[in-house]
Amino acid sequence: MRAAAIFGLDSSETDLKPFQKDSAVEWLIGLPSSSSEADAILIFGGDGTIHRHLSRLVQLQLPVLIVPCGSGNDFARSLGISSRRESLSAWRTFCSSARNLRCIDLGIIKAISNEHASNPHYFCCIGGVGLDTEVTRRANQLPRWIRGHGGYLLSLPSALLRFAAVPIRLSLPTSPNQRRVVSRAETPIVLAAFANSPTYGDGMKIAPHAQLDDGKLDVCIVHEIGKIKLLSLFPTVYFGRHLGISGVEYLQTDRLRIDTEEPIDIYADGEFICQTPADITVAPAALRVIHP
Repeated sequence: MRAAAIFGLDSSETDLKPFQKDSAVEWLIGLPSSSSEADAILIFGGDGTIHRHLSRLVQLQLPVLIVPCGSGNDFARSLGISSRRESLSAWRTFCSSARNLRCIDLGIIKAISNEHASNPHYFCCIGGVGLDTEVTRRANQLPRWIRGHGGYLLSLPSALLRFAAVPIRLSLPTSPNQRRVVSRAETPIVLAAFANSPTYGDGMKIAPHAQLDDGKLDVCIVHEIGKIKLLSLFPTVYFGRHLGISGVEYLQTDRLRIDTEEPIDIYADGEFICQTPADITVAPAALRVIHP
């Protein structure tokens, strides 16, 4: 069997050694140029590392194993992998039987300019606009060690003090020529998150009902509320209890359109993607993963 290994900033070939004990596996460092060069791909990193390779992984259609080594490991967590030891166990199962495979969905973001869509940007976890993007931007500026130990939560208070709710129009298609408006352009929104997996920010359950293989995105909208109430809301997100709070709306869809009066940033998997307006869709069963 042949396998390829990809390393993020917080990992190296040293992390690969436990997986190399089986001498029957031939190893390639880096992404294979074609699917014929490998039988599986191991990614040593966090959500950002995975995100940067998604487009190529979709093209290759090779089984992917995530080894959590990043500052944020929400995608690995959503697959039931919380440690490198669990990844190693899943790898040994795959090598012996190849039965622990699963096809999962990915989200797609397409920026729109004059009704022409850009190239698709895949995401594996969660994307969003509003306060969430400002918190993520600030967290990304922190040293990596701090970012991996509560960086999102540490960045929240300063972002909240400077943030003002933004008028955002969210709409869902009901037919080829019609859309249902969820939030109108004149209605300020604190944040809107569109989720393929339940968590982001290292464990925040912004979309507790999201599933990786249901062909849907879970959308969580926080309408304009007072900053004190908003600050008290965020601890409840770690337990998924924010859905019962007044001003929070939750729904599922396979397509979402985001429009704003002025372009605002869209982030996904902790990375900047594009600016509004944009279409958000689902790519069903787009990625094959190795799971415990």
